[in-house]
Amino acid sequence: MNLKKDFPCLNQEIDGMPVVYLDSACMSLKPQCVIDKMVEYYTQYSGCGGRSAHKFSSRTTEEVAKARENISAFIGAKNPNQVIFTKNTTESINLVAKSFKFKPEDIVLTTDKEHNSNLIPWILMSKNKIAGYKKIESKTDGTFDIEKFKELMENEKNIKLVALNHVSNIDGYKNPVDDIIQIAHDNNAVVLLDGAQSIPHTKVDVEKSDIDFLAFSGHKMCGPTGTGVLYGKEELLNELNPFIVGGDTVETVDDDEITFLEIPEKFEAGLQDYAGIIGLGEAANYLSNIGMEKIEKYLNDLNLHLDEKIKQLENIKIIGPNDPKKRSGITNIVVEDINSHEIAVYLDEVKNIMVRDGAHCMHSWYNKTKTKASLRASLYLYNDKTDIDAYFDGLKEYIDLIKI
Repeated sequence: MNLKKDFPCLNQEIDGMPVVYLDSACMSLKPQCVIDKMVEYYTQYSGCGGRSAHKFSSRTTEEVAKARENISAFIGAKNPNQVIFTKNTTESINLVAKSFKFKPEDIVLTTDKEHNSNLIPWILMSKNKIAGYKKIESKTDGTFDIEKFKELMENEKNIKLVALNHVSNIDGYKNPVDDIIQIAHDNNAVVLLDGAQSIPHTKVDVEKSDIDFLAFSGHKMCGPTGTGVLYGKEELLNELNPFIVGGDTVETVDDDEITFLEIPEKFEAGLQDYAGIIGLGEAANYLSNIGMEKIEKYLNDLNLHLDEKIKQLENIKIIGPNDPKKRSGITNIVVEDINSHEIAVYLDEVKNIMVRDGAHCMHSWYNKTKTKASLRASLYLYNDKTDIDAYFDGLKEYIDLIKI
């Protein structure tokens, strides 16, 4: 898969060296077609969607509708109106947390490997006594304990919502969501899936998997920053209270009587990021044209190569399952007696190799396991084996320098 040419950020040199970008779990790069689509909006029809009657407004409305249809098809939704545009995964999860009709005795169940975006809303909800909150612990290798989950769901009858990641941003492990959803539904619970790390890398079909809610971000799937999606089953979306209210969410207001619009409009208050939404629709087209199954296989093959390289080094701990096929496109490591931040800075300043260090917005897991800040290399469709080899050589070079 030779796609570097599609991404302007990779078609440059910095300080006379090529760019090696290995931080796509945080932010994916943007292909030229997405950039062009956004520029098209700003230069050809930069109007306000759904409000005015002139040509610019009509074209904007039409392009936003196309983007909604593109996203709907991309995730296998029956109806484009099930796609709610947000700023990111974080806002999508918060929309559910703030709008779902909980009772104080209800419980939200998460895993012990959740991003702060799918953890803090539930902790605060519990502190405010809106509903309760529990975690299910992972197995020692970081994989999901389906038997423990089944037992918990059958014994704890107050679990109303199961909120968990599809793919972990810490180690790339993909939870067995089809089984999880089936068990949750058998016990009258709804499932909210954080798809931030899965949507860019694997085929997700909301109908086939019977997903209740799905949250994801545009910036991780070759789309613009500040764009995201909440998908929901129609009956569940219709039951949610409005989250942010104001312009474009109501049909009419008469003194204190409010008639809200139907979905999706009742959740999309105010002027929207039209250029971003239109660009996100183009990103979905770009990925669909390549093929999500092809992307997933390519990333698994790349991660296998990276795993083989990393395991040549001594005193390296890989976070998560030992099998690289279970870690998607993520290889997150701790190097014994070496600060991960220092490695990341060296790779960037000396080699133009961009990775991420730190706790990766998962402080609760790092604190619980007493794991120090780690170094995460995350791959995407524009990477190749030369990128991995450069990362390995740079990492080895720094480790050897420290030993001297």
